[in-house]
Amino acid sequence: MNSKNYINGEWMQPDHGQRDVVSPANLEDTVGTLYYSDTEYVFQATAAANAAYKEWSQLSGAERGTYLTKMAQALEENGEEIATLGTRETGKPITEMRGEIKRGVQLLHYYASMGLEAEGSVIPSSHADVHQFTTKTPLGTVALIPPWNFPVAIPIWKMAPALLCGNTIVWKPADIASLTAVKLVKCLEGILPDGVLNLVIGRGRHVGNPLLEEANIHGVSFTGSTATGTRVSETCARRNIKCQTEMGGKNPSIVLKDANLDKTIPKLISASFSSAGQKCTATSRMIVEADIFDEVAERLKKEVAALEVGSPLDPSTYVGPVASEDQYKTVSEFAELARAEAEVVVEHEGETENGYYVHPMIVTGVPRTHSLMQDEIFGPVVVLYKVKDYEEATEVANDTEYGLSAAIFTENLAYAHRFLREAEAGMVRVNMETSGVEYQAPFGGMKMSSSYLREQGKAALDFYTQTKTCTIQF
Repeated sequence: MNSKNYINGEWMQPDHGQRDVVSPANLEDTVGTLYYSDTEYVFQATAAANAAYKEWSQLSGAERGTYLTKMAQALEENGEEIATLGTRETGKPITEMRGEIKRGVQLLHYYASMGLEAEGSVIPSSHADVHQFTTKTPLGTVALIPPWNFPVAIPIWKMAPALLCGNTIVWKPADIASLTAVKLVKCLEGILPDGVLNLVIGRGRHVGNPLLEEANIHGVSFTGSTATGTRVSETCARRNIKCQTEMGGKNPSIVLKDANLDKTIPKLISASFSSAGQKCTATSRMIVEADIFDEVAERLKKEVAALEVGSPLDPSTYVGPVASEDQYKTVSEFAELARAEAEVVVEHEGETENGYYVHPMIVTGVPRTHSLMQDEIFGPVVVLYKVKDYEEATEVANDTEYGLSAAIFTENLAYAHRFLREAEAGMVRVNMETSGVEYQAPFGGMKMSSSYLREQGKAALDFYTQTKTCTIQF
């Protein structure tokens, strides 16, 4: 498969460099070729989006909702083909990719149903002959810059509310997930009016930077690293463009001595090692009370040793490869650091294909200031940390620049409620894993993990709209 841009309802073949896409699960499997764009395609796409905005924004919410319903149907019909390509391109296990397709369908139906939701409010006036109220209007053309680790779900959870609110879109996919993006747009081709959804494939210098710095856009929704997200925010602030950023995480899971370990251990494994740990909401620090520390360590050893690590196209695989050579190098450096400076509790052993596999690992014995406790690894390397009680556990959990997701496992209702109040994270969970937030709930974090504007749920509509105050004297 070869990549193309999709602009104003037409497929265009850029030629500003190219690279072969090789599956991270099998370096002998060439998935396709990416053709990169120069800056001119950015301006073509934004011009098309701005031209389409006038008519698209004038449709009613209910009318735009019918388009989302058709998109959901098309995604469901083409889901297996998209999931298979996503697995080959990113190395994500096929069972998880199928879950993404289901999530995408649900998101589209969910936002389609909001087409007739009430918006705005009536505001009493101090004058008897004045009627005033607020209404919501779309931003205009928005740039969507999603990550590679959820190549279907995250683009759709940005796209669906943006479209429902009346915005038009320029989508710059992550380099690693660009072929999947093309496949998804091909699935949706012909549903939306020309120019409403535009796709531009390219590197940051030639596409991302001019899209943010020069193009005629009115909002940006970004998900990715904290370093890049900070630059996105700074650029948008200079231009006074509305910006939403979802960035890094260093998510803790606290296990208190009264936790039900039969239920807790599988959730710790899932939160830490599904998607090979490549989730911003993945658990990367397991903080355990001393009384049960050894038992938890032993149980985790057995579970990690039993994980199925291998080809992501095999439905029985639990952990596939990391997504790219660069990702492999970065995570491997953390794994080497862990072997050198920490005590290895367990490291999965087994043969794998010729791919970018990092075997799941749990380590302990490092101070809370150590890089393994502070830096986002974004891979299957997790620290097990011993504490004396709830107070120390919460202190350690909050001791990071990030604040995305946090969990506690306990049967003590008082500690559960205290943690919900005291955890410095945007998503806090009791007896549930740190990942897996439902689509109808707001998604976002605190500190350096997120901007204050949330994704998903009704909260997403706040970002993709602006408030207009209307006043009539009669």
